[in-house]
Formats: sequence, C-alpha cells, structure tokens
Amino acid sequence: MENSSQQNEKYIPNSASHVGEDSERVRLVISSEPRAAELDDILQPHPHQEATDTTIIWWIKAIFIFILILILFLVFLKWGMPFLFKKVLFPIMQWEATAFGHPVLAAILVGSLALFPVFLIPSGPSMWLAGMIFGYGLGFIIIMAGTTIGMVLPYLIGLLFRDRIHHWLKRWPQKAAMLRLAGEGSWFHQFRVVALFRVSPFPYTVFNYVVVVTNMRFWPYLCGSIAGMVPEAFIYIYSGRLIRTYADVKYGNHHLTAVEIIYDIISFVIAVITTIAFTVYAKRALNDLERAETPGEEVSASTQSGFELEKLPLERPKQLGVSSFSL
Repeated sequence: MENSSQQNEKYIPNSASHVGEDSERVRLVISSEPRAAELDDILQPHPHQEATDTTIIWWIKAIFIFILILILFLVFLKWGMPFLFKKVLFPIMQWEATAFGHPVLAAILVGSLALFPVFLIPSGPSMWLAGMIFGYGLGFIIIMAGTTIGMVLPYLIGLLFRDRIHHWLKRWPQKAAMLRLAGEGSWFHQFRVVALFRVSPFPYTVFNYVVVVTNMRFWPYLCGSIAGMVPEAFIYIYSGRLIRTYADVKYGNHHLTAVEIIYDIISFVIAVITTIAFTVYAKRALNDLERAETPGEEVSASTQSGFELEKLPLERPKQLGVSSFSL
C-alpha cells in the first residue's frame, strides 16, 4: 500500500506539470489570437487610405501626361510647325493663288466638305483652307454649304443600311443609349440634343450615320446640326486666318505691329477658352439629359446598357417619305 501511495504521489506532480503545460499552451494560443487580429487590422488598408492613394496616383498620372504633352507641343513648335509651313501650307497657298481662280477653289472646298464626311474623313483641313483663302464672310458660307451637304448625304445613306448599323451599335450599348436620347421628345428637344452632339467630343462623322437608328426626324437633325456647326466654323476660320498670318510673317514680307501681336494673342486665348467652354457645356448638358432620363434607377451597367439598346426603334421606313421629313 505504501508503494502504491508513493507512486500516486509521484504521478500527481507529473500530472500537475502536464496540466500546467496545457494551460500555458491554451493561454499562449488565446493570447496570440487578439494580437493576430490587431495585426490584420493594421495591415488591412482602410477605405479612406485607398481613396487617398487613388487620388495621389491619379494626380501623378495627370502631371506626367501634362508634361509629356507639353514636351511634344514644344517639339512640334520647334521643328514640326516650321516644316509644316515650309513644305505643306505655304506651297498650297502659292498653288491655289496661281493654279485656280476663287470660284473653282470655292467649288473644290464645298465638294471636299460634302464628300469627306461620307467616307469618315476629317474635314478640318478644308475648313482651314476656306478660312485662309476666303476669310470670315465667304469662307463661312463655303463651310456651312459644304458641311450641310456632308451631313445630309450620310443621313440618307444610313437609312439604306439602318439594320446593319443597328446590329453594329450593339457592340457599344452605352453609345446607343446616348443616341436614343437624340430621337426622343419634341422638335426642340431633338434640335437641342443634335446641336449638343455637334459641339461635344462625339465624332459627328459617325453620328451622321448612326442617328438613323433613332426616332430622329430630318428637320430637327438638319437645323440642330447647322446650329452646332456655327461655332466650329468660326473657330476653324479664325485658326486658318491665324495660320495665314503666321505664314506671311515667316515666309513673306508682312510685319506685325505691336497692336496686331496683342490682338492675335488675346483672340487666340479667347478662341481656346471658347472651344473648351463649348465642349464642357455640351458634355455636361448631355450627362444631365442622360441622368434625367432615368431618375432614381439603380441598375447594373450591363443591364442598363442592354435595356437602353432594346428601346431603339426596330421599325423605320427605309425609303424617304413625307413622314421622315415631317416636323
């Protein structure tokens, strides 16, 4: 008995030591869990910190892009612009002054302004030439006559291929949703939206074709297009006149006075500010129209895009009739 009691006494300390070790292990494990949680909280980025980092990265990219554009602009001013004037613009000015008369040149410019949009070719150089050669009066008439024809022809051609254009637009449902806004509402609403599209960065050469998939009527389309082209025509005429003045000073015998230099600088700044203001206003106005179209709706981008595309009219006469030109 004594031996058994002595053995039990020996086991008791051992068991106590094991219990102590187990409790110590439990204590260590438990105590380490809050520390791990605290470490996770420290390492995990907060939403405010993520927003700050995103803003900093955006500003770094914006500054980098601005510096790159500034360098490219300075390089163009140093080497590109003199080469362009000497090898391209000045020979064209001399050629048009000797090869053709003004009536023939006017007809060529009107034809180019009418046909270039049909083939999705930018018509800016023709507008510059109209401003350089004919000035504000006759140059404005030439630009508006040519661009008006250049807006009607793609519209008529688009009517013949309306189904294909509709299927092609399914690749860009968000653009289709914006286009749908142009064909809704009253005559004045359609007129206003088309004018905003002309002033906005949306490529109007493509707009001439794709507008046929909406409920847009012809006369609001035409009047709105003409109204939207007026500011652009004056800007192109002014820039063309400025280019001609620079060419005359650089390669001709013309000398600018101090008053002319100040006038050119001020007018150039006003032209740039006006262009930016028109673009920003048109973009904001189109965004406001888009938001007002679906107030208070919270849907996913893919669902909304598909919904807007389905609203495009699927039936429209492919032949021009009285209904297509009705007010």
